[in-house]
Amino acid sequence: MTNYIEANKNRFLSELLDLLRIPSVSADPKFKDDVRRCAEAVKDAILKAGADLAEIHETPGHPVVYGEKIIDPALPTVLIYGHYDVQPADPYELWDSPPFEPVIKNERIYARGACDDKGQFYMHIKALETMVATGTLTCNVKIMIEGEEEVGSDHLGTFVRENKEKLKADVILISDTSIIANDTPSIEVGLRGLTYLEVEVTGANRDLHSGVYGGAVANPINVLCEMIASLKDENNHITIPGFYDKVQELSADQRTALNEAPFDLDEYKRDLAIDEIEGETGYTTIERTGIRPTLDVNGIWGGYIGEGAKTVLPSKAYAKISMRLVPDQHNDEILDLFTQHFLSIAPPSVKVVVKPHHGGLPYVTPVDSVEYRAAELAMKEAWGGKQPVPTRGGGSIPIVALFEQELGLKSILMGFGLDIDALHSPNESYGLFNFYKGIETIPLFFKHYAELKR
Repeated sequence: MTNYIEANKNRFLSELLDLLRIPSVSADPKFKDDVRRCAEAVKDAILKAGADLAEIHETPGHPVVYGEKIIDPALPTVLIYGHYDVQPADPYELWDSPPFEPVIKNERIYARGACDDKGQFYMHIKALETMVATGTLTCNVKIMIEGEEEVGSDHLGTFVRENKEKLKADVILISDTSIIANDTPSIEVGLRGLTYLEVEVTGANRDLHSGVYGGAVANPINVLCEMIASLKDENNHITIPGFYDKVQELSADQRTALNEAPFDLDEYKRDLAIDEIEGETGYTTIERTGIRPTLDVNGIWGGYIGEGAKTVLPSKAYAKISMRLVPDQHNDEILDLFTQHFLSIAPPSVKVVVKPHHGGLPYVTPVDSVEYRAAELAMKEAWGGKQPVPTRGGGSIPIVALFEQELGLKSILMGFGLDIDALHSPNESYGLFNFYKGIETIPLFFKHYAELKR
């Protein structure tokens, strides 16, 4: 396998760059045709890799691409999940190079979707090609790549529920997460859940002259800022009543084990160009980004933001807010708690509306399963005998909990990204080392999983 990967690595990379050139932004309707074009490209890539079948399944939103290679129904079946849609690239002016014209610098691919998730799911397609071409495929393979992950996977749940027989498998393998460092392999054993919403604060029925009305009429931006500021106390503890009631607390031993993962706080601050960290009192950075819930404003706007001055009291102000959740918090319950509290703290001088967007449940992978053991052995072999570290990821893949609910399957989160990849940010990138290491490691998972399932 190693020889095949080495002989074809330049072609593998060229194909990925072509995929990255397609602006498959699911959140913006103007890219709808590009999202469709990307789905077609993914289908073609799956077929060229040696799959018996690849097809596009329509949804009310963006399509799902499904493919499979069944070599023996008696063998275990691995279901690969990924997404071909990407985050919006805005603001474009903050990119060092155009986001959909991939550039390779310092052994890294710079483009929107380079890591999240085109570079990572494409590793699986090239791993499939490698196993088929070298006669080393040890399990059946099913592939499901969706086009709505970045907007909440609104229609994938329906697809899963309507295609349970098609998706029947033994384990789900996902590469949409990260490792600690290129010299320190790790496997994420947990994901945080998500509640994402938008709030609208309305004052007067029109924008007002700030001299004529200032000081007499509520300014929705001021009010919104005050309301948001009150959602955390001086210890960065979220003040919404009931928010922490179902938070699963880790034992002292579990927290100690979690903090044994290699972490350089000074390097962390240097990379982000910050002088100091900030977070919930009583928890380390690793704990704050893995086992504790959060509340963050993702965007806030209102009034006049153009060049020069326009002295107005705006009629409306808006904010987008996300809350990352941990076991056993439920995204719908947290949405209700937030809504009740936010409406209750609004002064009578304004009207407030809370608009839900999307969300998902937290997820934890058991580390005593055959599936996890196969991933552990694969990573260890690929890294020359170095034991992978189990970690808790701060991000969310909302559909993972639904997979377990609807398909009865556990998911293995075997990603190859790094913290420096700038996911969702300008200048997103993915290391060539990581791309090729993924293609090398995935077939090892298949090998060890087939052996352990005998």
